[in-house]
Amino acid sequence: MAGSCADVAVVILNWNGRELLRQFLPGVLAYADGAHIVVVDNASTDDSVAVLARDFPTVQVLQHPENLGFCEGYNQALRQVEARYYVLLNSDVAVTPGWLPPLRARLEARPAIAACQPKLRSYAEPTYFEYAGAGGGYLDRLGYPFCRGRLFDTLEVDHGQYDDARPVAWATGACMMVRASAWHALDGLEKAFFAHMEEIDLCWRLWNAGQEVWYEGRSVVYHVGGGTLHKSNPRKTYLNFRNGLALVYKNVARSELYSVVGTRLFLDWVAALRFLTQGQLPDARAILRAHRDFFRHRQYWKIRRRAARPRLRTAERPGVYGGSLVWAYFARGCRTFTALQIPDGAALPAQSPAHVHPESQGKV
Repeated sequence: MAGSCADVAVVILNWNGRELLRQFLPGVLAYADGAHIVVVDNASTDDSVAVLARDFPTVQVLQHPENLGFCEGYNQALRQVEARYYVLLNSDVAVTPGWLPPLRARLEARPAIAACQPKLRSYAEPTYFEYAGAGGGYLDRLGYPFCRGRLFDTLEVDHGQYDDARPVAWATGACMMVRASAWHALDGLEKAFFAHMEEIDLCWRLWNAGQEVWYEGRSVVYHVGGGTLHKSNPRKTYLNFRNGLALVYKNVARSELYSVVGTRLFLDWVAALRFLTQGQLPDARAILRAHRDFFRHRQYWKIRRRAARPRLRTAERPGVYGGSLVWAYFARGCRTFTALQIPDGAALPAQSPAHVHPESQGKV
């Protein structure tokens, strides 16, 4: 049929998300456009699996014996899923009619594209962009992530300003279509991250491997967000700061490595001091633990850096702001993406590489 996505597998990772499945899975099934729907259960202790068997018998269910986290939960599951394209979809995402075909068409039109995300709006405030993806993922020169439509906690109203399609630095893990061959060639997500920033790391490695990552504004979904860890949770603070440090250490070019990592360490200490002055001692301690654990496992990260083969300087990729987001936001008062005055990022690097991984059916 026209617009069929029969070669697409939509894969939802679930952990104690019975109510989210009941609320959002019917929409995924209604607007599947022929895609195969898979729910991966991360050893839930509620009755998620029973609900799936009773209420959603057409959905394939894969069960992990323990909670493997976001990264390894997907890694192990996708070894069992045959498809040309995977969609990593959070269980708290409301999809819309026709959301899948534009993503698939974008990857079909340009074989160099390995991953693509839709526009993410807020489920609670539908006129606003949503924190975890918005209008496409960007990085500043120090590797701090942000989005078109979201700088730190400041969200923009969607009035059509990001309805385009363009290459970006990263695509959100809340809703990302990825070519199965590219996924398996890079061994999926970095399992040591457990959760948070894993999709940014994957996209950075895709760019380093000669692939492209895009945003497709014709596809729209609505994301609840914050369903696993509240943003003020010290555990999330720990993961963000540890993974943020590992992210840049793994992926920045050698010529930038020491300046970027050194500056990030200094700014992390500033953030810890800020938490202390605000009376948030657990978050300050989480940053110190993040640094301790990063350096304690530095040999592992060295091995992972060699595997990532960083080759591109940060500024050589689309979706990169040449300044400091921290300075622009807190010192200059920039609260919108356009205020950063980033040149049009639609242009690709001068030597845009061809797709380097042969197509496969995605099973290894």
